[in-house]
Amino acid sequence: MKSVVKNLTVAAALLVSAIGLANGTAVDFGKKVTAKYEVEKNLVKVNLDPVFVKKGQKIMMNLLNISQGKVLLKVYDSQNRLVFDEAIEGDIVVEKAFNFEKAYQDKYTVVVVDKFGTYKETMVVR
Repeated sequence: MKSVVKNLTVAAALLVSAIGLANGTAVDFGKKVTAKYEVEKNLVKVNLDPVFVKKGQKIMMNLLNISQGKVLLKVYDSQNRLVFDEAIEGDIVVEKAFNFEKAYQDKYTVVVVDKFGTYKETMVVR
């Protein structure tokens, strides 16, 4: 039993050493280095603006809310009266469909407000 524990300890030490040397040379051993093929964060940029898709008299909105903060959804008519108001918090993906098929003839503005900015889309109902 003691020999099994001893052999496992030696194998674990060799495995840890191999992993430590895998990302660097022997000169770098013990120093903090980055992997040679690591993707740099500044090369990857994610667009966090909401996506609006119009189909007929409907607007579908999709927002990637990475901060999971509060997102305000509002709809105004042409006289700047608030028609719809909703606050969503804690969701990483915010999806909403706005149906204007039975709305009065007017120009409506859908406003989305999150941590990063304010975004608008308009719909004209005839």
